[in-house]
Amino acid sequence: TAGKTSFFAKSPLTNGWGEGVTGGSIGFSLKQAGYDVLIIRGKAEKPSYLFVDNDNVEIRSADHLWGKTTREASNEIEKEEKGCIVATIGIGGENLVRYACIDCEERQVGRSGLGAVMGSKNLKAIAIKGDNDVHLSDPKKTLELTFKWYQKMVESQAFKDDGMYGTGEFLEWMNKERGTFPTRNWREGVFDERKEIDPYYWAPRYSIKNKACIQCVKPCGKAFVIREGKYKDTVLDGVEYETLFSLGSNCGNPSIESVAKANELCDLYGIDTISTGGCIGFAMDLYENGILTKEDTDGIELRFGNSDAVVELVEKIAKREGIGNILAEGVKRAAEKIGKGAEKYAVHVRGMEPPAYDVRGIKGMGLAFMTSPRGACHLRSGAYALELTGKFWKFEGVDRLSAKNKGVEIADMENFMAVYDALGVCKFSRGIFLLNAFGEIIKATAGMEISEKDLLRIGERICNLKHLFNIKCGWKKEDSKLPPKMRIPIPKGPSKGSFISEEEEEEMLQDYFKARGWTEEGLIPAEKLKELEIEEFAK
Repeated sequence: TAGKTSFFAKSPLTNGWGEGVTGGSIGFSLKQAGYDVLIIRGKAEKPSYLFVDNDNVEIRSADHLWGKTTREASNEIEKEEKGCIVATIGIGGENLVRYACIDCEERQVGRSGLGAVMGSKNLKAIAIKGDNDVHLSDPKKTLELTFKWYQKMVESQAFKDDGMYGTGEFLEWMNKERGTFPTRNWREGVFDERKEIDPYYWAPRYSIKNKACIQCVKPCGKAFVIREGKYKDTVLDGVEYETLFSLGSNCGNPSIESVAKANELCDLYGIDTISTGGCIGFAMDLYENGILTKEDTDGIELRFGNSDAVVELVEKIAKREGIGNILAEGVKRAAEKIGKGAEKYAVHVRGMEPPAYDVRGIKGMGLAFMTSPRGACHLRSGAYALELTGKFWKFEGVDRLSAKNKGVEIADMENFMAVYDALGVCKFSRGIFLLNAFGEIIKATAGMEISEKDLLRIGERICNLKHLFNIKCGWKKEDSKLPPKMRIPIPKGPSKGSFISEEEEEEMLQDYFKARGWTEEGLIPAEKLKELEIEEFAK
C-alpha cells in the first residue's frame, strides 16, 4: 500500500503549512522519469501545463485546457502524450477557491487548497512520463516481503470490510455506538436520517466495482454510478467516509444521490469535499438563524436537508457566483465578511474546516485538530482510531471523554504518522504494518539499516520542521484554538453532554507542548532544534 504521492505548498486557506496526498500514480511516474522531487517556482505568463518526459522538461500552452473539468483536461493531455500521468486542477483552482484540490486519476490531493496554488501560477496541470527502471537493493527479498505482507493484508478484517463497503463502512458505528458523527454544522453527533448515506445501503445498489490506489492490494474505493433519475450518468470514485459527512450529515442531507452528485462536481471542478461541505453546512446554519436571507442566497432555500441546494451550492462555489463567491473563501474568512455574529457558527481550526470526528466526544482528537500543522485534520495524527477504541500501537486504556494525558499520545501518534507520510504508505494499513515492518522493507528496497527508534526520530524531526515553518509564517499559540461550537455539549446519543471546555483545551495544549519539549507559548527552544539537528532551518 506504499503508493502515495505528496504535494506541498503554503496554504491559501490557513496561510501556513499546506500538504495533501494522492493515491494516483504520478509519483511513481516521476520516479521512473528519474526524479525524487519536483519543485515548481514562479508563475507562468499565461495558462500552461508542465510536461516531463524523462530528461525532457517543457512548459506548454494550456489555453485549450483552461475552463475544462479535471476529467476533460486529463483526457486531452493523455491524448496529446500517450502514456503520461496527469495531475490537474479544475475551475475551482483557476478561480482560486481557497480549498481547491488537485486531481490525479480520480484521486484527489484534497486538503490545504493546493489547487489554488497551481491556479495562482497559471499551472493547469503536471504531466509526467518516465520509462526508467526503479532499482531495488535486493529485488529477491523485496518480492518475498511483498508476498508476506500481501498475505497478512488479505487476511485482515479491514481488507474484507473496506473491500465490501469502502472507507465509510463504520458510519453506522460512529453514530450508534459513539455518537460522534458531526451533523448539521456540528449541532449534533448523531444523524438520524443516515439510512441512504450508509454504505451498507448504497454499496450494493450503486457500486459497480472496487477501485484501488496504484499497486494497492486493498481496494477501499468504489466506482459509484447513478443510472437513472435527475442525477443519471453521475460517475465517480467514491463516496468516501469524510464526504458522506461533509456533503451528507453536515448539511442534513439524507440523499445519497445528492451527496454523490455533489461529490462528482467537487472532483470535476477541483474543490475539496470536506471544506466544501463545511462551508455549505455553515451557510445553512446562518440561514436557519436568520443571519443569511433568500436575498443573500440568490433565492435558494438554504435549510438543512435541502438536497438540491447542496448540489447547487457546489456549482456556485466553484464558479464563485453569488453567495458561492463568499463561501469560496472558507468559513473563517466568510464569517468575517458576513459579520452579524457569524463567527460563532464557523467551525474551523486556523481556517481549515474539520473532518468527520466530533471531537467533543473524542477529546484527544480535539487536541490533534489544534496541533495539526495544516489546520483541523485527522490524518496528521490518525489518533481517532486510538481514541474511539481505547487502544492502538503502544497505547491502551485511552478514555476518549477525558482531557487528561493527551500530550504524549498525540505527539507520539503524529511522529508515527509522519513516518507513514514520508514513506508514502497508506494509513489504512497502519494496524497491519505498525512500524516494526518497515525496517526489513527499507533494507530490501533502499539498502538502508534503520530501526523503529530511528523512524520515530525522523517522524519527530518532520513534525518539528512543519511547526517551524508555521512559526515563520506567523503562527501564534492563540491560533491553535477550537471553534466556539466545541464548547456546546453534544445534545443526544452515546456522547450526550460531552464537550471541550476552555480549561481542558489549555490543559491539553500545555501537555502537548511539554511532550514536544516546546515552550508554554508553543515555540521550539534552541536546544530542541539542536537535539533534532534542524537548527539551520530556524535561521
